[in-house]
Amino acid sequence: MTEEQPAEAQAVQAPAAEAKPEEAEVVEPPPVEAPPVTPVEAFDALYAAAATPLVQQTYLLTGRTRLARESVEHAFRLAWQCWPEVATDADPAGWVRAAAHEYAISPWHRFRRAHKHPDHPPADPERRALLTALLALPPSYRRTILLYDGLGLDLPETAAETEASTPAAASRVINARQAVAFRVPELAAAMSEEARSALLRERIGELALAGPRAAPRLPGPGRLRTKGERSNRLRTRAAFTLTAVVVGATAFTLSTAPTRYIAPVSPGQRVGGVPLYSGPQRLSAENTELHHKLLDEPAHGPERLVPDFR
Repeated sequence: MTEEQPAEAQAVQAPAAEAKPEEAEVVEPPPVEAPPVTPVEAFDALYAAAATPLVQQTYLLTGRTRLARESVEHAFRLAWQCWPEVATDADPAGWVRAAAHEYAISPWHRFRRAHKHPDHPPADPERRALLTALLALPPSYRRTILLYDGLGLDLPETAAETEASTPAAASRVINARQAVAFRVPELAAAMSEEARSALLRERIGELALAGPRAAPRLPGPGRLRTKGERSNRLRTRAAFTLTAVVVGATAFTLSTAPTRYIAPVSPGQRVGGVPLYSGPQRLSAENTELHHKLLDEPAHGPERLVPDFR
């Protein structure tokens, strides 16, 4: 604006120059909703995350690679069959872990020829001694120390997963540590229970990582789902077949059963000690004489024996 312009024009143009444009409202874009995860995708993700660690854990419980792999496969097949329950559980991995551990320490495996003998122990002497000490523990103690010292679960969670009270779980942990320390000198040298627990956790982790090489040979999740669905179909058919057999047997029994009670005929029994009937017996001479006397003189007895006919 030049100096020749009047002051009124300057006064009119000043507010126009000082006017600021209204700020535009910031419109946030709507949140993008993630596509829902299908049960198949959720199961595959759980399998990919938990299958390998579970094989390592069950190997520490059993000392058998094939049994460890079989336990994990059984646990995931059971998880797919009960997937609504597993999906809504607070810890799906813990659900599968509990199923795998329970199957692995089942006492029935000792009668199976395939799992009668454990695998060859590790070549490292320290790891071999630790694995031998773990396998020498009772199954409940072995599982408790694996959960508490190996996986780092707290005592109430360990007690809940092993279906024991908290004091019982604590007692198992203490006794298991003492038994393992008796066979592993490195643990026996620990000054406190906390130091022993930390050292035991480190050694169990190393032993698990250096354990079985069977995890890459695990079947894919799709194959496990197929096996689980096939097992469900077979169980359903078996249940229907058994129900039909029971109904048929009940109907046959009702149609052939008697409508009244018929007393059973007692079987005959042989009677001993009775002489056979062989006709009249031969009388002795004295009895013959008495017989003839009675016949000849029937009325010559005492008067009280003679009938009086009037």
